[in-house]
Amino acid sequence: MIQAIGLTSNPRQELPPAVDDVSFEARTGRVTALLGAEAAGKTTALRLMLELQQGRGITYFRGRPLHRIAHPSREVGVLLGDVPGHPARSVRGHLRMLCAASGVPVQRADDVLEVVGLVSLRDQRLGTLSRGMDRRLGLGCALLADPHTLVLDGPADGLSAREGAWLHGILRAHARQGGTVLFTTDDPKEAARTADRVVTLEAGRLVADQEVADFARTRLRPRVAVQSPHAARLGALLAKEARAGRRSVEVVKEDGNRLSVYGSNCADVGETAYRHGILVHQLADEVGDAGPSPSLGARGGRGAESGSVGSGAGAESSEGDGEARAAARSSEDRAAGQFAGLAGGQLNEPSRDVPAGRSDARLQASEDAASADQAEIVLTPLIPLEDTDDAPHATAPSPAPQEPVSSLPPPITVRPSRSPLRPLRYELRRAVGVGSGYLTAAAVVAVSAVLCVFLARAGHTPQARLLAAWPEELPLPPAALGAGLLGALAFGDEFRHPALAADRGTVPRRLGLLGAKLVVAAATALLLCLLAVASDAALLHLVYGEELTRVPADWLSLSASWLALVTGCAWAGVLAAGVFRSTTAGLAAVLAVPIIVVPLVQKALEGPSVRSAAGLPARLRDLALVQWPFGAERYLAGGVRMIAQPVGSALMLSLTALLCAYLLTAMRGRVR
Repeated sequence: MIQAIGLTSNPRQELPPAVDDVSFEARTGRVTALLGAEAAGKTTALRLMLELQQGRGITYFRGRPLHRIAHPSREVGVLLGDVPGHPARSVRGHLRMLCAASGVPVQRADDVLEVVGLVSLRDQRLGTLSRGMDRRLGLGCALLADPHTLVLDGPADGLSAREGAWLHGILRAHARQGGTVLFTTDDPKEAARTADRVVTLEAGRLVADQEVADFARTRLRPRVAVQSPHAARLGALLAKEARAGRRSVEVVKEDGNRLSVYGSNCADVGETAYRHGILVHQLADEVGDAGPSPSLGARGGRGAESGSVGSGAGAESSEGDGEARAAARSSEDRAAGQFAGLAGGQLNEPSRDVPAGRSDARLQASEDAASADQAEIVLTPLIPLEDTDDAPHATAPSPAPQEPVSSLPPPITVRPSRSPLRPLRYELRRAVGVGSGYLTAAAVVAVSAVLCVFLARAGHTPQARLLAAWPEELPLPPAALGAGLLGALAFGDEFRHPALAADRGTVPRRLGLLGAKLVVAAATALLLCLLAVASDAALLHLVYGEELTRVPADWLSLSASWLALVTGCAWAGVLAAGVFRSTTAGLAAVLAVPIIVVPLVQKALEGPSVRSAAGLPARLRDLALVQWPFGAERYLAGGVRMIAQPVGSALMLSLTALLCAYLLTAMRGRVR
């Protein structure tokens, strides 16, 4: 059950608020439509309910505000706009990635694909999906965590009649399984055909909250659609006969040769046209659009009724409505069977799996709790009683003054989205789900191999730099640049295609997600480094023989320095892209280390050094009073030598600064 209380958006300069004091309910087991024309405030109301926009009000989902729910995706499934996934990712890969983010089994993705009818398109890229298929995928993302409540903004916008009927069949099946459905629409006929209750907004205010039967009777008016080459003459005759017979008939001239006749029927209009010899091309009963509310229209019996007449240019015939209803019923029946299978594998989530004998009690308890909270919100300010001379209690000691309770609803605070429940698994599926990583690795290996051959031909490059394909003219070797680019893509793609924050648009800067990205970036960088060195050595051995591929004596320390450099570049790309929200900024931070930071470090270290850290590993060994296993002092010496180098020092300084900046931006919201 959804209870929205006092939803009010912040005013926009001199304009009134887009939503002003809107309160309504969407009950469990029913489909509720939020109806309104464009700019009526439907999307703003949903964003206020989901705490995506600042304003005032509170919304309870089964008795709890959204920020008090531990796992919101398992309680509320949201569809706002198109699916913000990477266009090169497959449909199945996108759902499997979101399974890791929601903490549900990966098999759930295949079940959802079957329900939404995308099994045949599971390997198709998101960028190639049509509007209807994208809507199906968005609905699948909303159903992925088996939520109790569905909140959808214009789910049938841009869909054909058949696709819209299928979608509403899925929503109806979800409601039959005990869920709550709330969707927005600007089509009154769609609301009357598919919803159980219709909440109408106009200019940001609530004007009607009705059962669908009352809505169809009071806000939808039947009419006769007429198309004739002599429409003006026929309209004048119909109005004349209505005045003569003292009947309430309204004739509205539409575009072209069309008329909309309210208060009559096909038989009367046809007889009038036949008596006067007027050719008629179309004559059909239709259901008109919802007009303005009576409170905004003319007052009085017929005046208010006339004010609710719509243009009806895009209205469907009654026959078409009947066919659409039949298609919707058949789609609902098919969807109910599919949805029953999906609901049969429900997740073990405490808020959903309730024993049959206690479900009503649980629901009643949540409603009572929500009602109690609502009662606290709508309290009026306390007004102290005035003291009078004849009051019998005037001599009694007065109680302590009490703070007045505000009648305004509480403010809505926009909170960042939560971190994935399984961040490492999510990051792995994100990294391997698109081809940019594979293309980057292939390009790095190819460039490194070609470059090392040319360096060996020149004969002026040391062997350590030759195997790394690192000439003096380049700030970094190709493997380090590639690792930095892959690290920058780890956060850059998140901000460009915010699959984690499809409803909020802000990627969570959580330490768990950062740790997962750093681990995956380090593993990717090490793999890329090994591939580059192996391909360089193999090509040098093939072209020039064994002379250039001999293992150097200090290969352990060189390997440690090489791996640390590549890993540091990858981490710099991850942190910079997370701080500046851009892949370009992440790669620029990696390039800035040798170009800008290294000269600054060299300048700071210029001049004679009085003391050095020679023999540090031996002193550490003596301090620990244990023997270093497996010659670990050589690795430590290699790490110390790398840090002592200008590039190593600059990289360490850059990583420290970026990590502090990331922590500052991550904690800033919590401090507020």
